[in-house]
Amino acid sequence: MVIGSCVAVFRAEWVNSLKEKRMVVKSLVEKTRHKFNVSVAEVDTQDVHQICTIGFACVSNEGRHAERMVQHILDFMENNTEAELISAETELIS
Repeated sequence: MVIGSCVAVFRAEWVNSLKEKRMVVKSLVEKTRHKFNVSVAEVDTQDVHQICTIGFACVSNEGRHAERMVQHILDFMENNTEAELISAETELIS
């Protein structure tokens, strides 16, 4: 069993309130969860208006497959929000 995980940090410069941020995060989390059936949540910077830190994890039987899934999910997230991806830390655990 291989677990692929990632913590992605997005910047949304137009966000002026936590309410706006929650809408951005909720939309991205729900879209990702429904498309890929992975565990995904906001994991840090909940009180910072313009930064969204989202973590997700997937399970596979092969390292290369888990790595491809993580990259595919990151690409999907980047293309389905107006927020800019500023960093992503990935990890494979076998």
